[in-house]
Amino acid sequence: MRSPFLAALSLPEIRWAALATVLFAVGAVAQVAGAPEVVWWSLYLACYAAGGWEPALAGLQALREKTLDVDLLMIVAALVAASIGQIFEGALLIVIFATSGALEAFATRRTEDSVNALLTLAPERAVRLSKSGEEEDVDAETLVVGDLVLVRPGERVGADGEILNGVSELDQASITGEPLPVTKGPGDEVFAGTLNGAGALRVRVHRAAADTVIARIVAMVEQASSSKAKTQLFIEKIEQRYSVGVVVATLALFTIPLVFGAEFEPTLLRAMTFMIVASPCAVVLATMPPLLATIANAGRHGVLVKSAVALEELSKVDLVAFDKTGTLTQGTPRVASVVTFGDTSEAELLRVAAAAERRSEHPVGRAIVAAARERSIEFPEPDEFGSTPGRGVDARVEGRSVTIGAPSPLLPADERQAQAAVAELERSGHTAVVVLVDERVIGVVALTDRVRDGAQSAVRSLTDLTGNEAVLLTGDNQPAAERLAHSVGITRVEAHLLPADKVTAVKRLRTGGHQVLLVGDGVNDAPAMAAAHVGVAMGRNGSDLAMETSDVVLVRDDLAALPKTIDLARRAHRVVKANLVIAGTVITVLVAWDIFGTLPLPLGVAGHEGSTIIVALNGLRLLRKSAWQKAGTAPATPTAAVTGGVSSRQGELRRGA
Repeated sequence: MRSPFLAALSLPEIRWAALATVLFAVGAVAQVAGAPEVVWWSLYLACYAAGGWEPALAGLQALREKTLDVDLLMIVAALVAASIGQIFEGALLIVIFATSGALEAFATRRTEDSVNALLTLAPERAVRLSKSGEEEDVDAETLVVGDLVLVRPGERVGADGEILNGVSELDQASITGEPLPVTKGPGDEVFAGTLNGAGALRVRVHRAAADTVIARIVAMVEQASSSKAKTQLFIEKIEQRYSVGVVVATLALFTIPLVFGAEFEPTLLRAMTFMIVASPCAVVLATMPPLLATIANAGRHGVLVKSAVALEELSKVDLVAFDKTGTLTQGTPRVASVVTFGDTSEAELLRVAAAAERRSEHPVGRAIVAAARERSIEFPEPDEFGSTPGRGVDARVEGRSVTIGAPSPLLPADERQAQAAVAELERSGHTAVVVLVDERVIGVVALTDRVRDGAQSAVRSLTDLTGNEAVLLTGDNQPAAERLAHSVGITRVEAHLLPADKVTAVKRLRTGGHQVLLVGDGVNDAPAMAAAHVGVAMGRNGSDLAMETSDVVLVRDDLAALPKTIDLARRAHRVVKANLVIAGTVITVLVAWDIFGTLPLPLGVAGHEGSTIIVALNGLRLLRKSAWQKAGTAPATPTAAVTGGVSSRQGELRRGA
């Protein structure tokens, strides 16, 4: 693994800035030591070339596109300084300007490296098995959905897929953050890049290389790095007009005194000093380094912030709403009991229900299939399958119509026995789903789920941080929702919600003046995520739609990382404001000094470009491990509690908790 020093030197911006600095230092020593003028002039000019060629080229390219780049202003100022004999001052300007650019490049690279390192975990080669069982060594990128691959002991898994046979322990820390290896067997999902233990596995690929968890993580971070926050966009919008204004003011400061008989060289020197100190270098650099550093730091800890805009919105959050299943709970419910009616046996109900749910990705469906397999009940493939978010599944099994979903609206009012069974199960805190065959109720399945580790402390931290109590929005029944909410410290509950109802609830919270963050994991949560100011998806078992719709992804499903990320986003917002104040103050003071007094060019260069470096370093502080460790530890000042936004209410149970 390369050292941080070597990693930094891999950036051309840092190499050129380092070379320019060395040439400047040697030139200064030669000048002070009394070397021939041609020697130190040559060294300073070499410094100009090393540190100035890239910004000069970028400035000229921008000029061809009819935009005035601040880089070009700095190069012009340095060249004019040299033309009037101020070669030392011009070289100093080049060195400091190149150094600030190198710092920005370093921040960008650290953001990419924080997650792109995951790509190195995925092996380049994989062993594909033919239908006849022959082994073939292939590029992992060529694997397609349906391929069978062999994962030998000690190898890394080549693709996301499902284990067909074999049992082993896999180290998934790079993806899920789990500190200990996890035992996996037939039917379990494995991820590309995870490390296999002592057992051999046969895996069926269910995601192409471009769609693996690792690949999606990298794509999301690349998108985040290329995006710009609203503040940055505003600064870039006014930068052009401001830069043109600086050029016009510089020309006025040069020509007007000459008209009134001022000396040429001092007037030109004052004008060039003005152009340097008035240029918005530090203002331009005030925003992106802290935002990029925050995105990188969060990425290292399993939190993917998809864009700088999302980070900016995250800093304003003052109320958090949670989905239940898969978010506050582990999302792996299990069948607690089965109630059957008529002559239907428990085994027959599970056989039919498991067949109907076989193709479902919903946690309820997976729980029913798992229950049938645990009891060694064989079940057929469905002839037809359909799923409606928030309602349930419809399938055709052995020529019969099978429907599984929430008691209402599926359960007829005259089914008193079934109604009573559902009411009893819900009173005990279970989630109930009904099973219908040819529109006749044959039974009710009761499910239960475990509270996610750390959920209670995360809810408490978020309440302290935002000053508002968290809200639970779920499609589950009221007793089950309140039981779960009580266990994690939430008293504001709204249950029995279809996906559209969740959207309505989120909009009501927004109308109440809150900056709303919604945490969810399923397809049914995606519309509400889109309606919230910030949508957060659970990444480990979250649906593709939820991850695509969300602004933030908790890759490791670690709720404790959420308050830290919000706090770090707020800190980044404070750093941006502080940087803008620093930059604005320095520019104002130096411009006033140059216009109303006599500002030495070296002092102007040092002050202006020094402020640029200060704001860059101030932003890069958020890259440190200590920034993450301290985040989320200090409670915010409480604000007004939610009033009238969400209330507990009775209603119909909808599948899609």
